[in-house]
Amino acid sequence: MAGLRIVLAFFLALLAAPANSAPLSAFGRLPTIEDASISPSGHAVALVVTDGEKRTLVVRDLATGSVTLRGLLGTKKIRNVQWAGDRHMVLVASTTTRDFLIQNGFREWYFANIIDIEKKKISSVMATSKADLDAIYGMPTVRVYQGKPAVFVKGFVFVGNTARLTLFRVDLDSVVNRVVESGSEDTIGWTLDASGAPVAEEFYARGSKTWSMRVREGEGAGWREAASALAPLDRPYMIGLGRDNASILYAQKGQNDRWEWRETRTDGRPPAEPVAAMDLQGSLRAALDGRLVGQYTLAGDDDSYTFFDPSDQAAWRSIVDAFPGDRVQLQSWSTNRRLVVVLVDSRTRGPAFVLVNLLTRKAEYLGAQFGDLEPEDISPQQPVRFKAADGLELSGYLTTPRGQQPKDLPLIVFPHGGPAVRDMPGFDWWAQAMASRGYAVLQVNFRGSSGLGVKFLEAGYGQWGRKMQTDLSDGVRYLAGRGLIDPKRVCIVGASYGGYAALAGATLDTGVYRCAVSVAGLSDLRRFVAGARVDSDEFALRYWNRFMGADDLKDPSLVEISPVTHVDRVTIPVLMIHGKDDTVVPLEQSRIMATALERAGKPFELIVQSGADHWLSRGDTRLQTLTATMTFVEKHNPPN
Repeated sequence: MAGLRIVLAFFLALLAAPANSAPLSAFGRLPTIEDASISPSGHAVALVVTDGEKRTLVVRDLATGSVTLRGLLGTKKIRNVQWAGDRHMVLVASTTTRDFLIQNGFREWYFANIIDIEKKKISSVMATSKADLDAIYGMPTVRVYQGKPAVFVKGFVFVGNTARLTLFRVDLDSVVNRVVESGSEDTIGWTLDASGAPVAEEFYARGSKTWSMRVREGEGAGWREAASALAPLDRPYMIGLGRDNASILYAQKGQNDRWEWRETRTDGRPPAEPVAAMDLQGSLRAALDGRLVGQYTLAGDDDSYTFFDPSDQAAWRSIVDAFPGDRVQLQSWSTNRRLVVVLVDSRTRGPAFVLVNLLTRKAEYLGAQFGDLEPEDISPQQPVRFKAADGLELSGYLTTPRGQQPKDLPLIVFPHGGPAVRDMPGFDWWAQAMASRGYAVLQVNFRGSSGLGVKFLEAGYGQWGRKMQTDLSDGVRYLAGRGLIDPKRVCIVGASYGGYAALAGATLDTGVYRCAVSVAGLSDLRRFVAGARVDSDEFALRYWNRFMGADDLKDPSLVEISPVTHVDRVTIPVLMIHGKDDTVVPLEQSRIMATALERAGKPFELIVQSGADHWLSRGDTRLQTLTATMTFVEKHNPPN
C-alpha cells in the first residue's frame, strides 16, 4: 500500500496574508474546517465549515463532485456531527442554560438533531420521546436495528424529584422515539451490541461510593453482575464492545495502581484479563456495529495506532508513510475501511483534512483547517526536555518565531488546562498566534499531566501552586541557561488550570514574570471546591482535594495556594478574561480576584465576555480573547 499519490483538490479559498505575518484573526477565528467525515458506504464526505463565526454543514458527493447539502447551522455550538447510514446525519449542539437538576445552577446542555440529507430536513431527536427534557446525556450511538441504521440516545425521565437515565431508539425516517431501557437512580450508561440491544449497564451508587456493571447474556435473558468496586475516587468505567459482539470492555485500576482494560463476556467463554494496560488510550471502532478493531495511544510525542487485523495495520502504515514528518490522526472511515479521512498536521503548512482512498492509492486534500494561513505563517516547534529543581524529568514544546534566531527571545509561558491532560506536539492556534508576534512560547507538561505514565500523574498530587508551578519557572530557567530566551522578558498566559497558574505566577512564584493573563482561571480554591461539591457530589470534592493536597474544606492549604490570598505579593500587571456562560470555572472566581486586586491597589484588568463558555466555542469570543491577550502582553512585555 506504499506510495500514496497526493492529489490537490477542493481547497477553500485562502486570503492573502500580510508581508510580515498573518493577522490575529487568521489564528483566532474558528477553524475554516472544524470537522470532516466519510459516509459508511464512502459515497460522500461531510464538512463543517465556518466563515469565522457561523457554521455550515456541507455534504459533497464523491462520484459527481456535486454538493448535495449546504445547511447553515448559524452560531450553534456544534459538539459532534456523525453519519447515521448514508442518508442521515446526527448533529449535536450545546447551549448554556439553567440546570433543572440543581437549584440555582447552570449547565451546558446537549441537544441532538437528525438531518435527512435527501429531504434537506432537520428534526429534533427528542421531539416524540417520553423524556421530561429535550436534552440528551452523552453522545448518540448509531447501530443497525432490524436491517436499518438507527440512533440511540440517553435522556432523562423524572421519577418523583429524581431524574433517571433512559435509553431511547430513534427511527431515522419517521424520527419516532421509543424507550429501549429504563435506568435506575444509579444508572450512568449502557453498552449496545451490534443490533442496538443493551448488553451491559453501568451504575454508580453515590451513597455507598460503589461502582458496578451488569451484563445480559442473550436476548430476553436476565442481568447478572459482572464487576463491582468500592470507588470513592478513580471510578472504573465502561468502555464499550470488545472485539466481538459478546465482549464488553471496562477500565479499572489493577496492579501498581495502573489503569487496565478488562473484559467480561456474555457467551460463557472465559474473559481475557487484563486486555491491556493503559496510560492514555482510546478505542478504534468499526462503523455502525461498534466492535473494537484497534487501539490508540499517545506514546511520548508520537501517535500510535494499533489494529488487530494485519491488513488494517498495513493500510494505516501506508497512510502515515505518505506524510513523512507530519502528525497523522484518524478522523473517520467507511464501513469497509478503504476510504479514510485523516487530519495531517504538517510542521510547515499546518493542519489539513485529507481523504485517502486505499483502493486507488490516492489522497485528496479536503482543505486546510486554518485556511487563512500560509506556510510562511507557521512557526517552528521543537520538543524540549529538562529537569525540575528536584530532578524530575520534564518535557514540553517550544515554538519560536519564524525567521528569528532562537536567542534572547521574549518568552510566553503557556501552561495547559486540566491539570490532568497534556500538551501535544503539533499546531496550536493560540501558541502559533503568540509566536507570530515575535514571542517564543513554552508549553510544559508539568507533573500531574496525564498520558506520561501513572507515576508522573501522581507526582502532581498535592502540588497545585507548589511544584506544579515551579515546573513552569524551571522551564524558564532552563531556556535562559541555554541562551534561547531573555529571562527579563517573560510573561505567563493560560486558561482554566493554566489561568490559575498565571495568577499563581503573579502571587505564589513571583519574580519570574513581567505580566500575567488568566483566562477562566481559579483564584479562590476553597470557594471553588465548595461550589463543585454543591453542584456535583462528594466525588468532585475528593478529586480536587487530591490534586490540591487538602483533606477537606477546612484545610488551610486551600487558602495557602489560592492566589486571592496573596494579592499583596503582586508586582506585575494582571489581565483576567472570563465568560459569563462558564459552567466549569464560575465567573465569580475572576471577580473575586479583581476585587482583591483593586482593594490592594494592584494593576489589573478584567474583561467579562457575554455568551462565552469555558471552551471559547464561539468565534467572536475566541478572537476577542486572543486580541486582548496580545494587546496586553505587547504593552507590558514588548517583543522588540
